[in-house]
Amino acid sequence: MELKAGLSVQNAVKAGYKNTEVGVIPDDWECVSMGEVGTTVIGLTYSPSNVKDYGLLVLRSSNIQQNQLKYKNNVFVDMEVPKRVIVKENDILICVRNGSKQLIGKCALIDKKAEGFAFGAFMSIYRSSFSKYIFYSFQSNIIQKQIDETMGATINQLTNKNLDEFKIALPPLPEQIAIASVISDTDSLIQALEKKIAKKQLIKKGAMQKLLSPKEGWEVKTLGEIAEIATGTTPPTKDVDNYGIEYCFVSPADLGCSKYIANTEKKLSKKGFNISRKFPKSSILFTCIGSTIGKMGIASLELTSNQQINAIYPNCNFQTEYLYYQLSLIAEKIKLMASEQALPMINKSEFSQILVSNPKLSEQTHIAQILSDMDSEIETLQKNLAKYKHLKQGLMQSLLTGKIRLI
Repeated sequence: MELKAGLSVQNAVKAGYKNTEVGVIPDDWECVSMGEVGTTVIGLTYSPSNVKDYGLLVLRSSNIQQNQLKYKNNVFVDMEVPKRVIVKENDILICVRNGSKQLIGKCALIDKKAEGFAFGAFMSIYRSSFSKYIFYSFQSNIIQKQIDETMGATINQLTNKNLDEFKIALPPLPEQIAIASVISDTDSLIQALEKKIAKKQLIKKGAMQKLLSPKEGWEVKTLGEIAEIATGTTPPTKDVDNYGIEYCFVSPADLGCSKYIANTEKKLSKKGFNISRKFPKSSILFTCIGSTIGKMGIASLELTSNQQINAIYPNCNFQTEYLYYQLSLIAEKIKLMASEQALPMINKSEFSQILVSNPKLSEQTHIAQILSDMDSEIETLQKNLAKYKHLKQGLMQSLLTGKIRLI
């Protein structure tokens, strides 16, 4: 739409909408600070002597995973605690201080199961009659942007005053309920997929144990007997011409997310690739140096890696995917072989002596196919999960600003 001279873009909003501090929202919505419609409570301070194997559970940052309450690495205290630090159903638990800025602002909604627990000093509780709606606002760009602006480059915490000053777009109560219901339904779908993926992964783990355990007639050989092993190299970084966008250069960060490696964070130029140790397509790459020993993948194309990684090329009597699954099964045991020093490592000689159980090639192929089919099913579910998470973000952005109206 062409604007009249002197009319700013900011004022060019369609009928029924208005400009506010959080952007354009419907006329019948309010732009309010969180402090106007709720209260923020600081958490419990306790000392190491208060921590016991029993007592009152204290919710911390680690108890929030993907905006859900999780109960791993729990801390319990045995002490008198003020009533203000006891959580209630529909409170919003917020991480307000952490060594990692990315974790500040993550939140979860307190459910009936968690009611009565306490929360720690690096956390805050936000309590409001509009909590379910505000919980989703807190996950959206509306508040996340305000968090980023408040912390800036040096501050690593949010104060209760910061939280109280954050602005949100607040629709009439019936529309709040409708919006929260739609996003909640999407959350339920996401959680159902996560549970299904976890179940499939457990089934696969059991299948690996059963299928890959040594059986009568299987041979046990060292890795060096059944495969060629090579260690990656890093082209001189002082020569920037060694690096570019043409050839995959694998580091541990590129391993562990999926079975096949088709792309990498860092790449080499033709010059850098030509002076590197090249690994053929279908090589198995295994991290042998650093804190991520055991991360692995299979090359989808010819590539190279840094010196933290060993490449394994099985001989003609061994199926690549079978060997990949065998190494996956014993990866944690391999990690225990690492030397105890500042930088844990397994040298090439030690790596070559790893024992692997091997059936005939036809059985290797059959086992690998069963496990590969399971991986494909899990990968499909993970792609659907990513799609629904993306859908949720789009829904929140549209619903929480009134771009899409439900009432």
